[in-house]
Amino acid sequence: MNIGIIGLGDMGKLYAKCFSKAGYAVFGTDLPERYEALMEELGPLGITVLHDGKEVSRICDIIFYAVESEKINEVAALYGPSTKYGAIVSGQTSVKTPEIRAFEQYLPKDINIITCHSLHGPGIDPSGQKMIVIPHRCNDQAYQRMTDVLMALGSDLIEMVDFQMHDRIVADTQVATHVGFESMGTAWKSAGFFPWENASYVGGIDNVKILTTLRIFSYKAHIYAGLAILNPFAGEQVKRYAQSESELFKMMIMEEKQAFRDRLHRVRDFVFHESRKPLMLDDQIMQEFSLSANPEIRRPNSHLSLLSMADAWYHLNTNPYENLICQTPPFRLRLGIVEYLFRNEELLEESIETALFDKSIRADDLEFHSAVREWASIIGYGDMNGYKQHFDQTKLFFSGRLEQGREQSTEMIRRLSSK
Repeated sequence: MNIGIIGLGDMGKLYAKCFSKAGYAVFGTDLPERYEALMEELGPLGITVLHDGKEVSRICDIIFYAVESEKINEVAALYGPSTKYGAIVSGQTSVKTPEIRAFEQYLPKDINIITCHSLHGPGIDPSGQKMIVIPHRCNDQAYQRMTDVLMALGSDLIEMVDFQMHDRIVADTQVATHVGFESMGTAWKSAGFFPWENASYVGGIDNVKILTTLRIFSYKAHIYAGLAILNPFAGEQVKRYAQSESELFKMMIMEEKQAFRDRLHRVRDFVFHESRKPLMLDDQIMQEFSLSANPEIRRPNSHLSLLSMADAWYHLNTNPYENLICQTPPFRLRLGIVEYLFRNEELLEESIETALFDKSIRADDLEFHSAVREWASIIGYGDMNGYKQHFDQTKLFFSGRLEQGREQSTEMIRRLSSK
């Protein structure tokens, strides 16, 4: 069985290497200017690099399109009509609505469409990670062939029958998750300090916030831009997050103590009631992953970013635990630290008091408030280039620690998952 990969970027190469190692004949292609470098890298591994996607489409039995979401229509138009009779075609984009639309338009009617989504980045071993599989248009034999091949990745396969359900859940687990952490990064950049040098960002859940933010900014802007702009369900999620943050921030400024506390207690009782099975991140492990030179010095934090996340779930009537079916490492960490805050009565009360009355954190919260508005506006306008530019500006600010952040966050994810 020949397996084809159209798009040998980070994720495409990861797939190619895994399938080749499992004994499959793997053929791939990418931009012409990358041909020599890919031949040098992948040729010794038994992977055949071809000049053109049409060559891959004609000879391969299973074909993966591992390209940017914003380019899927263009690439499918070029190579889809050449697809081998009876082949299986899949996409590895994180937004399925434009992908399925492109496949339906440009693939021959006899082609099986079984798309998938690996819920992790290229820097993580796919073994044991979640992978969504969506049998959009196929027969039983084709589906069995596809799942047999995907087993070579070692991922935990989860079937989802509806690509729209996928995009709706991913709007929460990825888009809203990323916006929360991107806003933190942008706020710290605007304030002009690194959070690990500030005593307000020392401690277990702050270590997770910092490392997850660095992890997100260590990857390429187009990944997040495509997710946010092209997902038809993302706008509602991001708008609600921004609204929750704005309403909470106004209550903080007005020092509406009772209304603020009552609102957050309603959120806690809805999202984190006793029947929910807790993730319970390990505080001792979280404490170990500090970038601070003085981790023992700590000031209280309002955790406005986390309060807003839970408040948005409440107002969207969303059970985030159900969305673990599409979990990514950042989403699991996000849910874990929000849960840790809301299920720790003493820490939640400290957060509420700090948010309302501690003026030393108010400037940081103002920067975060502004950052959320900026990101929500960019996404609301559908501004792909603006998103990438905004992302890259913050990425540049943290450039000296991004590699370390990614490495430490990977180890933190491994340690916390093992617990």
